[in-house]
Amino acid sequence: MTEKRKVEIFSASCPACEETVARVRGLACPSCEVVTLDMKDTSVAQQAKGLGVRSVPAVAIDGKLTDCCSGRGPDDATLQAAGLGQPLS
Repeated sequence: MTEKRKVEIFSASCPACEETVARVRGLACPSCEVVTLDMKDTSVAQQAKGLGVRSVPAVAIDGKLTDCCSGRGPDDATLQAAGLGQPLS
C-alpha cells in the first residue's frame, strides 16, 4: 500500500467551489488523494473550523490549511471600518 498526500477541499457546492475542485483535481498527481467535503455536513463544518477555515472554497493538504486559503473571510474590524453598524446620519 502506497502512502498518499491527502488533499481536502471544503466546498459549499457553489460555482466558485466547483471551479476550485476542478482546478485542484487538474493539478493533482497520482500521489494525491483528493476528497471534496460538503460544508453543509455539521461534522465537516466542525473539522473545517478546527483547521481555521473562514470561507469556502478552502483546501487543506495533509491536515494543514493551505496559505492561499487562510486568513480570508469577514472579520468584525474590517466590516465595521466599511460602515457596518454605523448609522448613516
